[in-house]
Amino acid sequence: MPLDAPRRLIGAALVAMSLVAAAPAGVAASPVTLAAGASAAATALPAATTFTELSGLPQDTDLYGKLSGIVVHPARTVAVYAQPGGKPAATLPAKQLGSQTWVPVVEARKGWYRVLLPSKPNHVTGWIKDKGLKKARSRYRAIVTLGTRRLTVMNASKKLGTWTVAIGGPETPTPVGRTFLLALMSPKKKTYSPLILPLGTHSATLDTFGGGPGTVAFHGWPDRKVFGKAVTHGCVRVPARALKVLAGLPLGTPVLIAP
Repeated sequence: MPLDAPRRLIGAALVAMSLVAAAPAGVAASPVTLAAGASAAATALPAATTFTELSGLPQDTDLYGKLSGIVVHPARTVAVYAQPGGKPAATLPAKQLGSQTWVPVVEARKGWYRVLLPSKPNHVTGWIKDKGLKKARSRYRAIVTLGTRRLTVMNASKKLGTWTVAIGGPETPTPVGRTFLLALMSPKKKTYSPLILPLGTHSATLDTFGGGPGTVAFHGWPDRKVFGKAVTHGCVRVPARALKVLAGLPLGTPVLIAP
């Protein structure tokens, strides 16, 4: 995860992000218990997690389109397809990074949802059957505007707050497009941020960071002088009040990172 820490803080970051720093053995292709209706052949497929890179699945081409707010959670691991009725290409686990897996729906057909996935490459999507899913609608959105270095959080049409943030530097830019809140992590030991919120997107320039897969996140920062600057490794550093508001959003909430 590009956790933007100076070298002296990386040790603390790795402790805080132990779930991200190293994928569990076999996470990419381990036997799983699938939800009803999923193919048994899918048990050897890669899991759609922040640690994996998937192939043969469609990309999200509407990078800045507004999502419907519909989010789904698989009660058990489900198969992911490149197209409805095709062969499984991956699996989507019920939990990852210690949190339930909630993903936004980008397209719906009878019996199927196409969802954003948290894996590489950025903007990868996949189709899952609508059986065995919990469904909800999030009224919330988080919008990061890189040009003005501002974060805005919305509840439907109500603005919950706008803050100046720090974004990725010229050589490690914050990736653009629509993504989502993947997890909420609370470091066991004191570090630069009391909470870290991984997103379903990765650095476009760092394949790994600190031993992790280059996952981008929202997190706090102790020095307020960084806000308004392009100085991070891709993550978005936010003020304490913004972090508190973000932490109160449901998992799966759409996040738009605009130029």
